[in-house]
Order: sequence, then C-alpha cells, then structure tokens
Amino acid sequence: MRIVAGSARGRILLGPEGDQRIRPTADRVRETVFNILGQWLDHLLVLDLYAGTGALACEALSRGAAKAVLVDRDSEALSLCRSNCQALNFGDRVTIISSDVERAIKNLGIQELSFDLIFADPPYAVKAVSQILKWIADAKLLRLGGRCVIEHGKKEDSPADFGGSDVSHLLHKSDQRNFGDTGVTIYQRLQ
Repeated sequence: MRIVAGSARGRILLGPEGDQRIRPTADRVRETVFNILGQWLDHLLVLDLYAGTGALACEALSRGAAKAVLVDRDSEALSLCRSNCQALNFGDRVTIISSDVERAIKNLGIQELSFDLIFADPPYAVKAVSQILKWIADAKLLRLGGRCVIEHGKKEDSPADFGGSDVSHLLHKSDQRNFGDTGVTIYQRLQ
C-alpha cells in the first residue's frame, strides 16, 4: 500500500500482518475515489470511520486536508493508524478515537463537530450503508456540500437519497462504482 498523490506520494503504508479483520482499501480503489473527489482537498476536515490502517485519511491529508479524525475499535487498527500517521508526519493533524463507530458518531454530534469529507469502510458482512447514513444524518456530521464515501460489498443496495430523521440533512447519491466484489458509493449533502 502506498500513498497515491500529494505531499506523501509514493510513501509506503504499514498494513495488517495476515489479519482478516482489517481490510485496507486497495490502491486502485483509493486512486479512483480521489479522482472523483478531486486531486486536492485543501483545508478540508475529514472523518475516517472504520479507519483500519488510516490509508484513506492519510491520502486526504497528503492531498491538503487540514485535519482528520480516525475512528476504529480494533487495537491493531489503532496501532496501524498511529504508526502510519506518524511516519508520514501527519501526527499533529490527526485525532485517533478508540471507539465503536455508532458511539463515536453520537459523541462527535454532541460536540457539534462537522466534516467536509467522511469515509466509512465497515465490514462488508454487516451491510451497514443505510445505518451509517442514518447515524451521520442524525448527528449532523456532514457540512453542506460535504461528501460521504462508503465502501461496501458490491451486492449491497445503497439508497439514492437519505434524510435520516432530519430532512434538513439530505444526503444524495452522487456516484457509485464497483471494483470486483467491492462497491463504493459517494453521497453529498445538498441541504
């Protein structure tokens, strides 16, 4: 795994050692996602849910994002996130939260934090696209115009629009791509 572009381009990221619980986003998938999002993410605030190795947040930071919050509950994943962020000199721009995603989202919502870009890469077997969208919409975590990128199993359905319990936070599906067994859906907050 390598950083695809930006200030840390070509730098190698640490990955899990044979652990099937952590499934890093493939370089090819990351490259396509960032081609869709735009090459430069200057000054954006990023949230990386189910962070794993931290590759998505690190890629965003390499491309100019101001800060990133990484959330995972797995001890090896948290260690990989810390190590990768430190190795790329992003440590001062990163907050790492050890928590399950639902609780972290609720706490971030209580703190009234919001983000320009949210990544979520849950275990595919969970089929969590709609649930994650609900948590994000209910906690009002996505800024107006902000985007949410959810990685999921290719066969999992993803709704066209999602408003959660508060329709003032409408998330609209703006793009969807498949890579083998992996699906990636991008939502944007329109209102």
